[in-house]
Amino acid sequence: MLELYHHGSSVCAAKVRFALNEKGLPWTGHYIDILKGEQFAPAYMKLNEKAVVPTLVHDGRVTVESTVCCEYIEDVFPDTPLKSSDPYERAKMRIWTKAVDEQLHPACAEITFASSHRLTIARLSREKLEEFLASTPPLSVTANWHDRKKVIVTQGLKAPGVDRSFKLYDSYLQKMETALQDHQWLAGKSFSLADIGVAPYVNRLDMLSMAQMWTKSRPRVTDWFERIKARPTFKPTFLDACPPDLTHDLKTFGAESWPEVEKILAV
Repeated sequence: MLELYHHGSSVCAAKVRFALNEKGLPWTGHYIDILKGEQFAPAYMKLNEKAVVPTLVHDGRVTVESTVCCEYIEDVFPDTPLKSSDPYERAKMRIWTKAVDEQLHPACAEITFASSHRLTIARLSREKLEEFLASTPPLSVTANWHDRKKVIVTQGLKAPGVDRSFKLYDSYLQKMETALQDHQWLAGKSFSLADIGVAPYVNRLDMLSMAQMWTKSRPRVTDWFERIKARPTFKPTFLDACPPDLTHDLKTFGAESWPEVEKILAV
């Protein structure tokens, strides 16, 4: 039995949903509302001490860290392979998944909270908001996320360093544009965990109404994302999993933030 603790706007959870759905595997979902602080419940933190999603449970055995979860799924369920048979392409795949974990994900957390999530959680009562901010463990998205999140929630796009996160994100879109010049998928000729790993981060920008970061000047990324969206698994993985009110917040608040982001990027 496969169980996934996840949230609709979590890019990491989307990554694991994508892998499960591409494999055609049945799984049971447990929705953890990370914008209401449900990830800080003691019972959940016994499964995931960082108080983040996703958490994958397979026949009672717990696996955390989304990239590791995807590798585990690939190892245990090798049918419909999500790794190339070519060792070099597998190496390139892992370069992408490593970059997502080390650079793109921390940047994504910052731009999402600065552009949208801070406005969603602002609807919490003052007491609940303070509890939410205080509950983040010392080691979570990054080693300093406990304090960093408070700054971003308070200052939004004006928070020091948020501009660097948008520019880093933009640089990875350019790396994608370059990587896609010789083949249609990020790590080679076949769709792989590289594409599964990166897709939620591009989709995040799309949900934030910031697709101009690639549609205006990066045709290969544009075509790649169209191929991603055309996959039968895209809708259940990304669109159906995100509650309508949260989708509305991301699109609305993201669109309101775009003019300032556009200045940051000088698009």
